[in-house]
Amino acid sequence: MATNVPISDEVREHLLTRPEVILEDHDMMRALIQANERAMGANIVDLRGIAMERLESRLDRLEDTHQSVIAAAYENLAGMNLIHRAALRVLEQDDFEGFIHDLGTDIADVLRVDCIRLVLETEQEEDCAAIRRLGDVLVTMPAGFTDSYAGVPYEAGGPNVVLRQVQEQDKRLYGDSGYWIRSEAILRLDLGEGRLPAMLIMGVEDPNQFKPGQGTDLLAFFGGVFERSMRRWLA
Repeated sequence: MATNVPISDEVREHLLTRPEVILEDHDMMRALIQANERAMGANIVDLRGIAMERLESRLDRLEDTHQSVIAAAYENLAGMNLIHRAALRVLEQDDFEGFIHDLGTDIADVLRVDCIRLVLETEQEEDCAAIRRLGDVLVTMPAGFTDSYAGVPYEAGGPNVVLRQVQEQDKRLYGDSGYWIRSEAILRLDLGEGRLPAMLIMGVEDPNQFKPGQGTDLLAFFGGVFERSMRRWLA
């Protein structure tokens, strides 16, 4: 027969003075409950033990939810900091050519995107040397391109920000270097009365960075800052 080995006086004194040690240890509490069930026998249903198991399961779910909420809060805070930093970089520019250059380099790095394109609609078909000098970031397209590319016309209730995953890229926007773009954010821009629409496109290699269902408030804020800066340059 197995004999019960008594605990030492030191351990017993420690548990008596600090019983919360047992209460806070899930494994120890589970072992005590199981020992109590064995002592009662198999013919007795311990409702209190069943209730404790359900409470423990509910507590585990609450802890998982709590951790998910905290992780989402930190992610949202980090995203807000990125957008604020990028907005400040947009506002501090005092030269349009430098502004376009920083858009494709420093501002893209702050936003952690792989590619940025500023698309301006125009009714002029001739090639412009001044636009070519600004590099690949600035792209001109025929009137109506913004609504066609975004999918839903703005007048028909189309959103200001469109997030989506892509497989085939428009070479007119990305050129030969955009074949690896797998998701993009489209920010519609209102450049003021009498001017054609425009849009800012952010492309990334990660197919999950931009996809439908994600929040767009921060990107909408950045788009508002950007379009106001564009109005200032165009004026």
